[in-house]
Amino acid sequence: MLKYGPEYEERLARPYVPPTVTLKQIHDAVPRQLLQKDPLRSTGYVLRDVLFCALVFAFGASIEPLLSSHFLGFVPLTAPWHTTLARTLLWLTYWWWQGIAFTSFFCIAHELGHGTLYNSKWANNILGFLLDTFVLAPFFAWKVSHNAHHKAVNSIERDENYVPYLRSDLKLPPEERASTADYAEVFEETPIFTAVRMFVMQGMGWWLYLSVNKLGAKFYPKGTNHFSPFSALFKDEQRLSILISDIGLVGMGWLLYQFGQAYGWKAFVAYYFVPYVLCNHCEFVTDIPRLPPPLVFHRIVMITFLHHSDPTIPHFRKEEWSFLRGAAATVDRPTLGWIGRFFFHNVAHDHVAHHFFSHVPFYNQPAITAAISKVLGENYNYDSTNTFLALYRSFTECCFMEDEGSIVFYKNKYGLAQREIADDAVVKIKKEGWSQEDQDKLQEGAISDSTRTD
Repeated sequence: MLKYGPEYEERLARPYVPPTVTLKQIHDAVPRQLLQKDPLRSTGYVLRDVLFCALVFAFGASIEPLLSSHFLGFVPLTAPWHTTLARTLLWLTYWWWQGIAFTSFFCIAHELGHGTLYNSKWANNILGFLLDTFVLAPFFAWKVSHNAHHKAVNSIERDENYVPYLRSDLKLPPEERASTADYAEVFEETPIFTAVRMFVMQGMGWWLYLSVNKLGAKFYPKGTNHFSPFSALFKDEQRLSILISDIGLVGMGWLLYQFGQAYGWKAFVAYYFVPYVLCNHCEFVTDIPRLPPPLVFHRIVMITFLHHSDPTIPHFRKEEWSFLRGAAATVDRPTLGWIGRFFFHNVAHDHVAHHFFSHVPFYNQPAITAAISKVLGENYNYDSTNTFLALYRSFTECCFMEDEGSIVFYKNKYGLAQREIADDAVVKIKKEGWSQEDQDKLQEGAISDSTRTD
């Protein structure tokens, strides 16, 4: 658990060479049947998630009766500390698994937002709206910005999410003049201040992104958010759906208020709010780069941050970016093992395949991963590093990027990049015919196919 995965170590030691395969080769490697939707199977997964959530709610409702009955007489609780310990363990169990259940709602709503589960636009949208609204996520607004992220993933100028801090953003001196003290002034913090920043990030990161576009695309005007139908994020034909998302959130807030009024706010916190906090931040992460490396657990970082933030994964400026290069520059991770595979619907295990085939059902993604990894070869990125250790590593190493350079890697808090670029190979690829204009033509059809939502 305390060692980096061999895949990561091998990638770190190898200078980066952009992939030279074509989108046609990648698409040809995938059997056509894997691209098909199975509405019956899709419905089974949706019902499974809802049933599991309901069962966990039932478990939570049974905690106090179990304690008062001494577990139906089978476990005598003869001292006050027995009851306190049992209550603590039972509620921790409830919060863990209900947080997992809430996360499964967001993950499967993510699939519905891509239109992957049903051939019907209405089925995808209605189910996605209901599931996302239950966990207070604006389905239609997130759908728009997330699909835009897929169209420009790892493009420094155009990506919608996970836009890296640049040297200039942090007001660091130029690389040739920067000293150790300059980096320390920005990145080294007291443990107490770090804890405060961690709390703000984990407790408010998702909502800061939605409300003020924190760590979102920099080309949007100040005040850009996911709640105004007139936000620069949206096109005219999308504005009504944004209003529907807002109405859904208000309605869910009203239902939660009624629950608190009827059963007490302590019950609201225990049954809904704590699991919501544990799940909510699977969705996005903000303000990561300045954080030193305390080892904490939140699914937000493990699921989303680690997809696109890794010392060995490049970002591109417009002269070197292409859809293929951006989609390949993501990482598959066995996050939470079978729990991540089962409840999070392969979102971390098969993220590379998802970026190439985001219109394909998640239950077909493992087979697609097996197919395209052979075509991508050394440009297929997998990391078996323990997720907690990978989180620690990315906190430490993924701090900022340079303002210059066509292909760039994250630098750490000492101003050092951990991976090199094979410049000779990049030049050779260009000489052999790679050009941005050609890539624009090739990727046009692939983007519409891979990111369409019905």
